[in-house]
Amino acid sequence: MKKAFVTLLLAIFVALTMDAQTTKKVYNEERNPIMQIDEAIVQAQSEGKFVICQVGGNWCRWCLRFADFITNDTTISRVIVDNFVYIHVNYNPKKSEGAAKEALAKSMLQRLNNPERFGFPVFVVLDEKGKVIHIQDSSFLEEGQGYNQEKVLRFFKNWTPKAVKGK
Repeated sequence: MKKAFVTLLLAIFVALTMDAQTTKKVYNEERNPIMQIDEAIVQAQSEGKFVICQVGGNWCRWCLRFADFITNDTTISRVIVDNFVYIHVNYNPKKSEGAAKEALAKSMLQRLNNPERFGFPVFVVLDEKGKVIHIQDSSFLEEGQGYNQEKVLRFFKNWTPKAVKGK
């Protein structure tokens, strides 16, 4: 019994390690998130789009699943490309990163109206002026161990510049 339990734990550890090693990283952990948001707003203004900030980190399995999901779904990808400047805004909850990084993370969260209350990933929609117009709790987009295409498309389509402005 003890040997079977140890074998099971070892198998789980190997599976988790392999998953972590094969998953790509989409969040730039060295990037200043405030500057990243500012640059996205400038780009959105010039292209007539809104900004979507996917807030989370490479430590978040659901964040990485969502990044893969929208990349692999051409219908969703097209809606995003046509309407949004989409950025992955890194949030690191570890206080071990130092006081300066902790202060920067806190400032970023405040700027985005403290979306962390919904868990991660969380999606913050900014208009072309950088105003927060919506915060989306990702749990409403999930299905099983992934995401639901219909729910995700509905979220994106409801927050396009055309849908919000009624043009």
